[in-house]
Amino acid sequence: MSASTDQNARVLDQFSQQAESYAALVNNIGSHFSDPLHQFAQPTAQDKVLDVGCGSGRLAVALAPWVAHVTGVDLTPEMLEQARALQAKSGLTNIEWRQADSTALPVADGAFDLVISRAMFHHAANPVGTLAEMRRACAVGGRIAVDDLAPAADKAPAFDAIELLRDPSHAHALPIEEMRALGSALGLQELAVCPRLSELPIEVVLAASFPPPGILERVRDLYAHDARRGGDAFGMSARLKDGQVWVSYPMTLIVWRR
Repeated sequence: MSASTDQNARVLDQFSQQAESYAALVNNIGSHFSDPLHQFAQPTAQDKVLDVGCGSGRLAVALAPWVAHVTGVDLTPEMLEQARALQAKSGLTNIEWRQADSTALPVADGAFDLVISRAMFHHAANPVGTLAEMRRACAVGGRIAVDDLAPAADKAPAFDAIELLRDPSHAHALPIEEMRALGSALGLQELAVCPRLSELPIEVVLAASFPPPGILERVRDLYAHDARRGGDAFGMSARLKDGQVWVSYPMTLIVWRR
């Protein structure tokens, strides 16, 4: 099998197991539709939106009341089941869901005013191909927004290593410089770059993780050791807080105009 096929198989394996727990994790974090996405992507009531790697549908459902229509695409059927359930609970009717690889989106050229992706690129088998497909799906003059893990460049190898231990579907978290370079290579006009931190107790993250037996305890020990010594080995500022180990996942939103 090709590297892309292998990676897609890992994503399908992990997220078919994670579907319910991942949806619970996302709901624990809170609504995904908030600044800076609202501020910098500037959705309008006329926009047709494509959510690539929509997962459990949280972002698509949060965004739908603000726009004309949302199409959510994801590789994993079980995640799309969670998305449909969330849509049904919300009562929204202007969303549809499609199963597909992010490098072969089942949409027409230039069909969307806003093309977005959140927390998917670090799973992508081919980030270059994924962003190129997002560009193809975006209308000329439309916006493309990618919001994803973005460790500091010097921490990226260690960040990837521990995330791959925790989640075998992890591929590579692109530092800001790498993501910006992808957009530049595709001729996209950069509109905004907004880094931020997503703070969570590590046990909440581990509850949505399904590595091989024994690995979670190893990951837990590595974070606890890093928190005790204050070395920030993994680029997540592991620390002790209220008797628990907390981490801050580095995230960056980048918005381009096509």
